[in-house]
Amino acid sequence: QVQLVESGGGSVQAGGSLRLSCVASGITFSSACMGWFRQIPGNDREGIAGMNTRFGSTVYANDVKGRFTISQDGAKNTLYLQMNDLKPEDTSMYYCAAYRRLLSYDACDPVARKYHFWGQGTQVTVSS
Repeated sequence: QVQLVESGGGSVQAGGSLRLSCVASGITFSSACMGWFRQIPGNDREGIAGMNTRFGSTVYANDVKGRFTISQDGAKNTLYLQMNDLKPEDTSMYYCAAYRRLLSYDACDPVARKYHFWGQGTQVTVSS
């Protein structure tokens, strides 16, 4: 059974930083695409970043490039999202997601429909 557990959310002032963590189990971490998404109620789920865990290659949404960094610790089956220079518009529920990668060169673009497994979410609130 695949399980993804996020942590690290909270409240922070604009300009501050948070690091989210996602611990994965029930899936071979090095054979997975991993990603981060966010969703405000009533809105579509928005892709933030994706990672090919075999090569460590990453892809980011344009509006978070330069502020957010996705990374991994393969030995701990853990995915991270470092968020710097947070803005009030970053306020959202943040989700970790995964799917079993079939192609070694898959870019793991953070497209929600491609990801099969989802965590429960962790809330991030940024105040002005």
